[in-house]
Amino acid sequence: MKKIFIILCVLSATIGCSRKEEDPSTKANDDYLKRGGWRMVWNDEFDRDDIFSTGIWSKIWTCNTSDWCNTMSKDPSLYEIKRGNLILLGKPSPDSTKENPKYITGGVFTDGKKYFQNGRLEIRCKLEGTQGAWPALWMIPDDSITWPEGGEIDIVERLNYDPFVYHTLHSPYTQAGKTDPSKKDNPPSHTKAAINPDDYNIYAVELDIDEVRFYVNGKQTFSYARVPGKEDQGQFPFNRPYMLLIDMQLGGRWVGEVKPFTKPVRMYVDWVRFYQK
Repeated sequence: MKKIFIILCVLSATIGCSRKEEDPSTKANDDYLKRGGWRMVWNDEFDRDDIFSTGIWSKIWTCNTSDWCNTMSKDPSLYEIKRGNLILLGKPSPDSTKENPKYITGGVFTDGKKYFQNGRLEIRCKLEGTQGAWPALWMIPDDSITWPEGGEIDIVERLNYDPFVYHTLHSPYTQAGKTDPSKKDNPPSHTKAAINPDDYNIYAVELDIDEVRFYVNGKQTFSYARVPGKEDQGQFPFNRPYMLLIDMQLGGRWVGEVKPFTKPVRMYVDWVRFYQK
């Protein structure tokens, strides 16, 4: 997509062809980066034929112990690169039984290959909606740290056709807040943020030693800070290296049942970029 676009821009220079000019969210995000002095130190633009040729990405495993991964599959038909986009699909399973899920979905992660800390991570993507769709962009530490001790950063979770996404953080402290009123939403660990539901959006998270900040299209939408005196309660375990997970899930207790469909639902990931100052 990017290569074709560049050619078209050269041919159409006299009319000012620019994807950034056509996409106000990209321009707003670029303006934010410039003001903040951010410098890109790593990126993946998906301008190639093989998703996995860089050695950064692996397919997410299948599991039957958690909603988020119980439809994950390594079926190659769920993974595509087209026009400069990584595309992850969700679709009805061709081999559905009582033992196998009714739907299969694709997901990739950087486990053991690429970790992020002290910087700004951005993902530009479009999330197609369907009843029961649950695409997510999120971060966890490696498997040597058990959940929730190492924390979890949910940059984006979208449900169904919602015109907004959820930002959420998980830690021993937030888990304790489910039964301890003194810790519940003290401080708040989740929120909603409006998106362009049928188009690309730029989702970002800034990982600081004392704060995690979330952004959509260059505008800050949420933050979660370290609270002095609560270190021993696991309130802020987020100053550590995290892998990135990008997955297309269907169904689960939170999102609900999937409404039957025949055309695959897709996540289009234009790029992933990491910045530091």
